[in-house]
Amino acid sequence: MNRAIAILTILAFALFARAANAQLSIEITGSGANQIPIAVLQFAGESALPASISDIVEADLQRSGRFRMLYAGGVNPAPTDASQVNFADWRSRLADAMLIGGVRRLADGRFEVQFRLFDVPKQAQLGGVAYTLNAAQLRLTGHKIADYVYEKLIGERGVFSTRIAYIVKQQGRFELKVADADGQNAQTVLASPEPILSPSWSPDGTRLAYVSFQAKRPVVYVQDLVGGRQIPVANFRGSNSAPSWSPDGRQLAVVLSREGGSQIFLMNADGSNVRRLMQSPGIDTEPNFAPDGQSIYFTSDRGGSPQIYRVATSGGEATRVTFQGDYNVTPRISPDGKTLTYVARNSGRFQLTAMDLESKQVQTLTDTQRDESPSFAPNSRMVLYATEVGGRGVLAAVSSDGRYRQRLSVQAADVREPAWGPFMGN
Repeated sequence: MNRAIAILTILAFALFARAANAQLSIEITGSGANQIPIAVLQFAGESALPASISDIVEADLQRSGRFRMLYAGGVNPAPTDASQVNFADWRSRLADAMLIGGVRRLADGRFEVQFRLFDVPKQAQLGGVAYTLNAAQLRLTGHKIADYVYEKLIGERGVFSTRIAYIVKQQGRFELKVADADGQNAQTVLASPEPILSPSWSPDGTRLAYVSFQAKRPVVYVQDLVGGRQIPVANFRGSNSAPSWSPDGRQLAVVLSREGGSQIFLMNADGSNVRRLMQSPGIDTEPNFAPDGQSIYFTSDRGGSPQIYRVATSGGEATRVTFQGDYNVTPRISPDGKTLTYVARNSGRFQLTAMDLESKQVQTLTDTQRDESPSFAPNSRMVLYATEVGGRGVLAAVSSDGRYRQRLSVQAADVREPAWGPFMGN
């Protein structure tokens, strides 16, 4: 088992006892550009598994918007080797790529899943891997296979085996949940009758910082997802809010009102060494570290209306970043450092917006009216955010070019405050 699967398996088992029944369901709209036609054939012997692993892979690839899935049913027996593939037939179906595989049960009760990816026009194998897994690791292994296919064909890392965090409000109860990127395997990290806000992933994916009102006032906590230990790291007089991790995981930026007004402070991840970042007459909030850790983007009304600014992590003068419109909030920087997303008010609608940081060109990514809490996928290709549909909070995701969209919802529940987790391991 590779390191990434091992870490995620530990997290899954650590949270298993608190599993929730409700899962996020996904609705897909739009289509990505330059989709690759691919056939994912049923894996030979996969009926021995609790569920079809090839179906998991196919659903992941389709959900990315980067692939056009070809009907691959009716192939019997399922091929496990290049010699068993009729490449001429699949070329006639305009397939560019094909995935085949096989499953066998091992003597110790575990399973071995092996797969091979082909360039159909060239009749050439692009690669293949074998995984050993138990039944509980089925979905994770499917996601890892989809990540492998995505990286081979697209040229960048896939995010199918990453996780997301979000808040569900239902019947007066708040739950902080962690789920697979496809919304499945949702687990409850914290449940409370009091509000929970602003989950933020540590760079190694093993901890969450968040705000909870469980003490009847806003306190910033850091929770270990493996052991479950919850530590208050900002519990000062007044408000404690908006935690954001530094890229090295050693610091948190938080918003405190302990010295009057809402101001940004830096602290060590354990809550020690608290220091104010800068002096400001306005309200400074929603800090977000740049990927290089050298600067922080934040929202401030120091100029008269909420706009986005940037300041060095060493402090000093802040630089205004947004100038278009009179309301721009919640800055989030893509992991590749190229794009700033934020929520802008456009004719009374609060919409997810993207700015190319090099050209300064701005693009509205959504057509909804009440967007909030954007969060980039770790490969920078999708943005997860919250919005409202029919008066109820749902999660949605949009590609960085705005062409491809997903909507994730839980029946009869309000879903808010999403945060997309990091890559896990290598």
